[in-house]
Amino acid sequence: MTHPFVHPYVPNTAPASRQAMLDAVGAASVEEFYADIPADLRLGRDLDLPEPLVAEQDLVRHVGGLLRRNRAVEPGRLFLGAGTYNHAVPAIVDEVINRSEFLTAYAGEPYEDHGRFQALFEYQSLMGELLNTDVVNVPTYDGYQAAATALAMATRITGRRGILLVSDAHPDKLSKVRDYVRPIADLTIVPTLRGTADVTAATALIGADTAAVWIETPSFHGALETAIAELADAAHAAGALLVAGTDPIGLGVLASPADAGADILHGDIQSLGLHPWYGGAHAGFIAVADDPRLVMEMPSRLFGLASTDVPGEYGFGDVAYDRTSFAVREEGKEWVGTAAALWGIAAGVYLALLGPQGMAELGETLLARTAYARAALTALPGVEDADDAVHLREFVLDLSDASLTAPALVTALRARGFEPGLALDDARLLVCVTEQNTQTDIDDLAEAVRTALEETSL
Repeated sequence: MTHPFVHPYVPNTAPASRQAMLDAVGAASVEEFYADIPADLRLGRDLDLPEPLVAEQDLVRHVGGLLRRNRAVEPGRLFLGAGTYNHAVPAIVDEVINRSEFLTAYAGEPYEDHGRFQALFEYQSLMGELLNTDVVNVPTYDGYQAAATALAMATRITGRRGILLVSDAHPDKLSKVRDYVRPIADLTIVPTLRGTADVTAATALIGADTAAVWIETPSFHGALETAIAELADAAHAAGALLVAGTDPIGLGVLASPADAGADILHGDIQSLGLHPWYGGAHAGFIAVADDPRLVMEMPSRLFGLASTDVPGEYGFGDVAYDRTSFAVREEGKEWVGTAAALWGIAAGVYLALLGPQGMAELGETLLARTAYARAALTALPGVEDADDAVHLREFVLDLSDASLTAPALVTALRARGFEPGLALDDARLLVCVTEQNTQTDIDDLAEAVRTALEETSL
């Protein structure tokens, strides 16, 4: 940003233009705009770019060389999750979203995109049925944004600042939430007890300034919260809300947090028909009951049935558009943000294809294979469960007494063609199992871990 190069098509690279802009905002240098970014996260050097390429084929060759450095892992040998998941994507999902009338990230405008509006209305309806809520938004940029917005909604609804996180949240999600709500909320983390919420400690901290009790189920570690109703009752008794993060992939067999009293649900739909493309295609959802107190604080677009200029005629359009920053601009309570509407259509196709029975079978498969993998791996010498919670899809292994640390085990298994999980630290390994990991795949992983541990202990 501070390089003296003057670009022929970027006006603010000209020294005089840049200085005029700095003077207008009262900044001495561009560096002031990045003061909040820790020094260890800054690059501190120019980007590692090639010399200017003279022809298109040279660029194709260069980028192709970069892409060939990626190493693919067989789906059955991939046990890495941690926020992006290798679920099966039916071919029809890709076929539909690659149609030209859908192929854009944006939700569209009412004068031209009636078909897209209806497709997203169907997605919202399917998600509402799965989550057992009345209102679901057009997808936000990602699940992290959905979490931050859900908590910001709680502060506006209650007029309070306190947020209590009582589950193990994804560190990156927590970082995003901290940054987003910092001006409007005070976040307190209540340590979990054996993987799930410490209800006694959490309820003791709920007070007159608590806006929301925030749970994640499944948590970053895959643990399912079992005291949602108790936490919801405690929050409601103090005038606070229960905000629940969840992954809809398991709700074909698991009760929705809304059934236990959660007021605002949020999460990511990557599991629902979106590929894990180099970190995933992500999109966030927010879901609430049909209560104006909740709905009118949702900044995202909502599509529903709307009347037209013709009496008795209805179509699909924006609902309560005056909520959004599109309508009121700087007077908006919160910005709408970048949509990820295409992924909503993908998730809608996925849910319509599987239906209630398919989602139930998928949920049962995930629970069964997670339990099988935990049992197979914790039967190995020196490998133990890190907690005793019920888990969906992910779980943590405690390797404190094993002959390899978690990072060393990951390295050893990669040499055997496996991606065994995420090393959380030296002693803990987060393992993920989806429907693409068969019983044989899990047995192969357990045998590979056993071999690696035995070779080290010799």
